[in-house]
Amino acid sequence: MSAASYTRYELLRTLRNRRFFILSLGFPLVLYFLIAGSQRNVHNLGGTGISAPLYFMVGLLAFGTMSSMLSCGARIAAERAVGWNRQLRISPLPTRTYFRAKVQTAYLMALLSIIVLYAAGISLGVSMSVSDWLRMTLLILVCLIPFAALGIVIGHMLTPDSIGPAMGGSVALFAFLGGTWFPITHGFLYDFGQLLPSYWLVQASHIPLGGHPMSTKGWIVIVAWTVVATIVARRAYRRDTGRV
Repeated sequence: MSAASYTRYELLRTLRNRRFFILSLGFPLVLYFLIAGSQRNVHNLGGTGISAPLYFMVGLLAFGTMSSMLSCGARIAAERAVGWNRQLRISPLPTRTYFRAKVQTAYLMALLSIIVLYAAGISLGVSMSVSDWLRMTLLILVCLIPFAALGIVIGHMLTPDSIGPAMGGSVALFAFLGGTWFPITHGFLYDFGQLLPSYWLVQASHIPLGGHPMSTKGWIVIVAWTVVATIVARRAYRRDTGRV
């Protein structure tokens, strides 16, 4: 199987899985309308000068895209359970092609989540400059890179029975410590949160709220998590290969 064929197969398989597709995109969307819909006319949330639809849109962007990136782990775990990974390992398919297809599929889901939430935000009156939309989107996509690698890691380390709770717990923990739902401004949790990629993902999504561009520390954290997660993902994949 060629690299292009396998990547196309992965993308089509994801799009054709209606249940997964609808749940992945629908949950953040429904949650957004439930929270922000009733507050669409609130233009000074908590005295911040920020409208409720905008505030909750950027918060759910971080949550929804993290979930989308880590969701590739669930597909990997399912493939391992039915033996599909073994078939791939004895084929000429290069390891890098396997990883690339998983990352591209995860990014497809993340992009769709971003588009859906942007559309929902606009429908509730969210408005900002084109440059803010573009800067926020670009930074979010960059900050999602380590989560793609983490999704591959958990997919190769967990079974289908355990990956659901693990993914849900991981996203919830990353979201909380990253300040997705409410800002953590001081103390140990604040210092610890800055060492997580979710913190910088949230900062990227907060560009339209007057957030600051990525600092040097933020870039170091994103790069470090990406490198370490990629190394662990490769080892987990090769460990599985040794069992064939």
